[in-house]
Amino acid sequence: MPDRSDLLDLDSLLSPSERELRASVASFVDAEIRPNIADWFDRAVFPVEIVKKLGSLGVLGMQLEGYGCAGRSAVEYGLAAHELEAGDAGLRTFMSVQGSLAMTAIHRHGSEAQKQQWLPGMATGDLIGSFGLTEPTAGSDPASMATFARRDGDDWVLTGSKRWIGLASIADLTIIWAQTDEGVRGFIVPTDTPGFTATPIARKLSMRASIQCDIELRDVRLPSDAILPNASGLRAPFECLNEARYGIVWGSMGAARDSYLAALDYAKARVQFGKPLASFQLTQQKLVDMALEINKGMLLALHLGRLKDAGTLQPHQISIGKLNNAREAVAICREARTIIGGNGITLDYSPLRHANNLESVRTYEGTDEVHTLIIGSHITGLSAFN
Repeated sequence: MPDRSDLLDLDSLLSPSERELRASVASFVDAEIRPNIADWFDRAVFPVEIVKKLGSLGVLGMQLEGYGCAGRSAVEYGLAAHELEAGDAGLRTFMSVQGSLAMTAIHRHGSEAQKQQWLPGMATGDLIGSFGLTEPTAGSDPASMATFARRDGDDWVLTGSKRWIGLASIADLTIIWAQTDEGVRGFIVPTDTPGFTATPIARKLSMRASIQCDIELRDVRLPSDAILPNASGLRAPFECLNEARYGIVWGSMGAARDSYLAALDYAKARVQFGKPLASFQLTQQKLVDMALEINKGMLLALHLGRLKDAGTLQPHQISIGKLNNAREAVAICREARTIIGGNGITLDYSPLRHANNLESVRTYEGTDEVHTLIIGSHITGLSAFN
């Protein structure tokens, strides 16, 4: 079925294999997510049963090579993120935490033994990973993290806390970033290790069909081979974050597209003052403005994907995509809700659910302010962070 939001024939810019991948993920979303997401969101339930299905779909660590990973392109990864978030950001976030954060940390910075031990099971969904960087007092400023790993003979002992860590309470392993006497290092922490506690954060207004946790690390003792040998300093976790940020460029536009289409269908069917809402000038202006931003956002996402596949994508370019597309997606979803009116505040319609989720998407992996200053630093050559 053609994309009714595609006014520029962007579909023609995709290869047959890219369109095939997109269609397979869209079919999965139609079958597995759309019929259930309102209930999951309402009950604040993450559907654990979907994890292995995502593994079978081939989207977990899909951009990685070897170890059971699919080895797909950056554009294909983006298209998968786009379609999953058209279902719900919580499900796209699972794909991101598992593949772009936890699996990428091991794939890029781990030893061969670590890759062999963890990645095949994570690719199938038999093992779940999480990524512990953010702390209660260190969000946008991870350099101020207080979690510390000290040597004790051949072992490492970790003490500290993390916050807003996706999947941690259901994960088999968590990548924990900690200060050491040698600088920031990454550790693979099996979640059944004594002293590790993950507690889901409750009473959320956003990302309700997802899990975010507080983590407490109380003298968590790890063997020497738990450290990621090739990860030293903050550059290592930032490389993983850039993978996740790239996925948001695509995913946020999936939520925007789904909201636009919900509003369009409603406006064509809903009759007021004797004619469909879609026939009113103000409604058409709203729909046009939404469609324009979706098409521009998708052009931006595709361009960044082609740069990434060519190996030339720069961090400030990822920030441009994340800042623009997440910000515009929130506005689109809110505007779509206005077309649906009072009915739009119920879970019978997707735009307000997407808008609420996007408040989290807009915040994690770098706030608007952080990405603004990354771009500003690139433009001026002057850092505003210190």
